Formats: sequence, C-alpha cells, structure tokens
Amino acid sequence: MAHLPLRSSLEIYTLATGQTRTVLQTDALIEAPNWHPDGWLLVNGDGRLFRVSLADPHLDPIATPPDLRCNNDHGFTRDGAAILFSAHRGSGAEIFHMVLGNPPTLISPEPPSWFHGTSPDGRAMTYPAARGGNRTVDIYTKPFNGPETRLTLGQGHSDGPDFSADGSRIYYNSDRSGHAQIWVMNTDGTSQRQLFADDHVNWFPHPSPDGRHLLYLAYPPGTEGHPRDLPVALCLCAPDGTDRRRVIEFAGGQGSINVPCWAPDSSAFAFVRFAPPDPTKQ
Repeated sequence: MAHLPLRSSLEIYTLATGQTRTVLQTDALIEAPNWHPDGWLLVNGDGRLFRVSLADPHLDPIATPPDLRCNNDHGFTRDGAAILFSAHRGSGAEIFHMVLGNPPTLISPEPPSWFHGTSPDGRAMTYPAARGGNRTVDIYTKPFNGPETRLTLGQGHSDGPDFSADGSRIYYNSDRSGHAQIWVMNTDGTSQRQLFADDHVNWFPHPSPDGRHLLYLAYPPGTEGHPRDLPVALCLCAPDGTDRRRVIEFAGGQGSINVPCWAPDSSAFAFVRFAPPDPTKQ
C-alpha cells in the first residue's frame, strides 16, 4: 500500500458533548498526543518532540540531543516532572527519561524497546520489546529502578500496553487469536484473556484515569500492521469490554492514539487525524 504525504489535525473529543474541536492543523506529520497534568499536549514529528499549549496552540520544540530521533512512543511520569520517550540512535528504539531542560537518561536495558505507559503509582513502566535475537514483540514491565519482566511469551505480536486506572491490570493488543484484538492481564502476566471478539483490527487500548472507560482504535477488517492512512474509528467501552461503541470515524491509524491521550480528569481525549496535503499550499 502506498502511503501518501499527509497533513495532521490535532483534535480533542469531549465525552459530555460528543463533539470534537481542532487544536492545531499543520502540513507536517505530527503524532501521538499525550496530555500533561498541567494541561498542555505533547506530540512528536520529524524525529523531535513538541509542546502544544491549549491556550496558544503552536508547535513549540522541546530540546532533545540531535543524535536521537524520537518516535511516537512517549509520555510523562505521573507527576509530570519528566518526559519518557523512545528514540533511535542507530540500533533500534530505546527508552529515555528526561526532566525538561536536562539531558535524557537511558532507562531501557536494550533495544528495541518502545515506551507505552506508566503505572498509577509512578514506580514502573510498560512497553513492547523484542529480546535475544527473537523478533517477536512481547509486553514487558520494568520498575524505574529494577529489572524488566517479560509478561507475554511469543504468542503472536503483542503491542500497545497501558495500565488500568487502579494499576492491577495491563491492557494491550495481540494478534494471537488471528488478528489484533484487545487483551487484558494482571500486571504479573497472569490471567491473560481476550476482552471481546469482533472482525475489526483493534489497537492501542487506553483506560481513562477515572477507570470508567477504555478507549481503543479500530481498523477495518483485514488490515495488516497499523498504517496511518485508513478509515478508522475510535471506540469506547467499559473496562470489562461491554458497551462498545464507535464515537468518531476519520482517516488515521498509526500516530492517532498510540500512547495515553486522556485528559487528567477523564473528560476528554486527544487524537490526530490525517488528510492529504492542502493543494493550495503546494
């Protein structure tokens, strides 16, 4: 499939109204919004990280070392004091911890590792990774000051992990049952189960901070991988997988909601939709 150049629209969906509002539009490719506790959004684009103020929306570059190319796997420590992000520096993605204004510190044991979520108590992170020459991607957890633990065991491609609001479970997507579906397990890897089954290819589950909702992205049936230029839907359901509903349909996919994107008060979430570039600006 040919992937066309795209322009990006950073938007917010409000649960109470069911309406979206556009925060920022750009002909640059930006991806994967996170919502900082202080109310601004973090996105990536062209190997860099950017802050987007909701009061004055523009792409404000965040300084990172020039030898690191940041990707769309990033977020915050629970107190918002530091950014956690994945970046490439030649040998695959690695995870870094960076207090703004300070040099980043490597915190993943080896590449490839892609940051995805922080535990509610702020002590650990979860991420997909491949280890030991095996290119199968599995889910791992790691205390910030401890060794990593592998939770899935090569049963298909597992990705997109995020902690439940109470920290007792990890939601993720896996294709072990045939195509990507939403799964859940205890944080020690026990009780792995598929949350529900449908024909759509489902990725990137994100529980709301208040524990009431689960947000995920649904690709059309038969989609391979996670491209960014397909008709997709953002869906909400209860944490147990019931009451599933499509709340917004748009062109997107990879980069739309890869990482936690809820407002701290669970009233809204941020996402990115994509469209062909504006021909009047070519």
